[in-house]
Amino acid sequence: MRAKEATARIKINRLLEEAGWRFFDDHRGPANIVLEPNTKITETQINELGEDFESAKNGFIDFLLLDSDGRPLIVLEAKSESKNPLAAKEQARRYAREQNARFVILSNGNIHYLWDLKQGNPSVITKFPSPDAIRDHHQFKPDAARLASEVVERDYIALTQMPGYANEAGWKNEAEQSAFIEKNKLRFLRDYQRRAVHAVQRDAKKGAVRFLFEMATGTGKTLTSAAIIKLFLKTGNARRVLFLVDRIELEVQAEKAFKALLKNDFTSVIYKEQRDDWRKADIVVTTVQSLLFNDKFRRFFAPTDFDLVISDEAHRSIGGNARAVFEYFVGYKLGLTATPKDYLKQSRSSTATRDPRDTERRMMLDTYRIFGCEGSEPTFRYSLLDGVRDKFLINPYVVDARTEITTQLLSDEGFVVETTDENGNEVKEAFAGRDFEKKFFADATNDVLCETLLTHGLRDPVTGEFGKTIVFAVSQNHAAKIAQILNEMADHIWPGKYQSDFAMQVTSEVPTAQTMTVQFANNNLGGRSTFDESYATSKARVCVTVGMMTTGYDCPDILNLAMMRPIFSPSDFVQMKGRGTRKHRFAEEMRDPKRKAEMDGLEKTEFRLFDFFANCEFFEEKFDYNEELKLPKPGAQPFTSTVESPRRTFKGFETFQPDSITSQNEQQIGLEGMRVDRELFQKFEDMARADPALTAMVEQQNWEAAVRRVMDHLFDKPDDFFTLDKLRRAAGLDRRLTVREIIEKAFGHIPRFKSKDELIDDEFQKFLLDQKPEEADRIAQMRYFFDAYIKDAGVRKTIDEGHFTQLNVNPIFGMKDLKEVPPEWRKRIPEYIKDYVSLNRFLP
Repeated sequence: MRAKEATARIKINRLLEEAGWRFFDDHRGPANIVLEPNTKITETQINELGEDFESAKNGFIDFLLLDSDGRPLIVLEAKSESKNPLAAKEQARRYAREQNARFVILSNGNIHYLWDLKQGNPSVITKFPSPDAIRDHHQFKPDAARLASEVVERDYIALTQMPGYANEAGWKNEAEQSAFIEKNKLRFLRDYQRRAVHAVQRDAKKGAVRFLFEMATGTGKTLTSAAIIKLFLKTGNARRVLFLVDRIELEVQAEKAFKALLKNDFTSVIYKEQRDDWRKADIVVTTVQSLLFNDKFRRFFAPTDFDLVISDEAHRSIGGNARAVFEYFVGYKLGLTATPKDYLKQSRSSTATRDPRDTERRMMLDTYRIFGCEGSEPTFRYSLLDGVRDKFLINPYVVDARTEITTQLLSDEGFVVETTDENGNEVKEAFAGRDFEKKFFADATNDVLCETLLTHGLRDPVTGEFGKTIVFAVSQNHAAKIAQILNEMADHIWPGKYQSDFAMQVTSEVPTAQTMTVQFANNNLGGRSTFDESYATSKARVCVTVGMMTTGYDCPDILNLAMMRPIFSPSDFVQMKGRGTRKHRFAEEMRDPKRKAEMDGLEKTEFRLFDFFANCEFFEEKFDYNEELKLPKPGAQPFTSTVESPRRTFKGFETFQPDSITSQNEQQIGLEGMRVDRELFQKFEDMARADPALTAMVEQQNWEAAVRRVMDHLFDKPDDFFTLDKLRRAAGLDRRLTVREIIEKAFGHIPRFKSKDELIDDEFQKFLLDQKPEEADRIAQMRYFFDAYIKDAGVRKTIDEGHFTQLNVNPIFGMKDLKEVPPEWRKRIPEYIKDYVSLNRFLP
């Protein structure tokens, strides 16, 4: 036996013993029989395995692990340390089938894979499963066909919350249905959330075990996750689910949501609160950091303890060391992210030679690769632009305000300071925007930023007090300064209303910061507001933070966001911006039933994004979306920058120069969104125009040939993987495109794509000209019905099948809206659309 193979076998023997297995004393030949600790096996049972049971056509079984009844359970194939254990995959599969063993372990002593032949592909494990763990997992019988056939409709969660809701009088009475839903806190899946679940069912049926949802902030990732969890637990495709988050406040938030949504069928716990009893729960919620601490995930968990692992904000909670936790557990994996793939940059090694570690680093940086998404496409995507167009989310109203000092800091030259060094020599130093509150300090600028926010920020529509706000500061010290300034200003504007609790610093330096984030969301930070006793809103109106309250923080009544810092990461920018995009009904906080009814239509329709450091301009005009990120050289310490900072003559500068706003531009972001949301389409247009053959075809108006050229030479290529669907989203469009439309737009034959609403408006005008309805006072209501019938497949199905009561839970078009349409046209409009309108163009 060669040395490397012998070394591997020694390591494997030790790992088996550490996992609790024992070797049979009378093993034969090159094979090893491995038993559970208390197994008593007879010579007869050994003989029943067959003579030379370890022999196979192409070699020998290296290790055969038996269950407590002496039946083959695991075939373990050992390779030498220099070989990839996956090379033995097919060989081990044959051996396992011959022995009727369900599991395979592939190992070279250093890298190990556990493979359940009934489910998916080999998964990396860091230790061998114990007999108890594998026995427990052996009882688990996943069935992808059953998972795929499970019916998931809008009321999938509501049926768990209240199984008989449809038989309740409050539901049957259309007039009482809305109040019934609110009273019982019933949650119905939106159409796109059902499509996300259906996408998992479809891919699982094809054999996929990893899934990725790219869903914008505020689109209900937790509700969708609850539906996925119910799907897997109910169909027996998971016995226990692990929900990973990267922040404590998200841990509490998620566990509370799962209890509200699923408690009638499944139990959920936070791991740190139930360290001894977590195995009794169906859903275990924990932070990644909790499992990483002292290698807890390896010491207290088996790789088979969870059959479904969900990673919330996957681009953060599986990065770096956290990925070890995620990969430790075998089984199905689901990642959730609000950060589009465009922000996950490629990387290259800074060395001239190919370094195998480069591949590993790239895998860690690319969330999409980790989740096995072919062509860098997620399992399901629902963007901010999709949410805005469907009227579930809000785009920001941007206030770009710059002072005299920040204008200089943001200029190419920077803020230039002349001073003398310790030797008396005159020196000049230029400070840039990124130096603000780090090396360059200006109290007057902080005063101006706070004053601008308080002057132009949105007010609460119920009480008129300052709207709830999050301020993103540069540092802990900067956050303390800003909170102090805001409190002093609040005393002057609202005398006696606040006792230094108008603004609060919520950073990691503050011992109760995690609790404060929850209190702010629950509207009791600093107590209740005294402006209106019947209205439950937080007394504290502003939270000043640095890195908290960004990823996944759910506080929908936020009306103002202030970026009092420069931002250079597009994912950070999108996450911060996302704190304001959720809609909100202010009546939910009203305690007086009469006033609550009066305020029923009072909704959040806008939020203000105060940008004091030209961040929006940076991501619209200056950011290089194609820039590659260099990796550290081999041997460099992880998380240590290899870029040397330029030498500074002195450490910092504080200016006492007065400051004032020099420019303030305001802009409501439209349906086309920000450049940060649509960069990809420009790249496609550039490539299309650079193709000489395609250019010639377009000049000759040979559209058929041009379409074939794009399909054959530009689409589905590994580098960019352009597809119609990707280009539609990149162009900021809410409907399907044809390849010809894309070509015409790229070469300037049409100025822009018409949106779904514009096309529907065109069709409605044709309808009016053709049908000439006499009910002129009902045209607006008919237009709304025309729009909903085309856009919403759920509305279309409900109308066609005559199940009108289902409209009571439709957020787009309800029963009240249908009754506004003249009876004759409730039938004629659908008939006209079926006859004259091609619905394919309006599909998402």
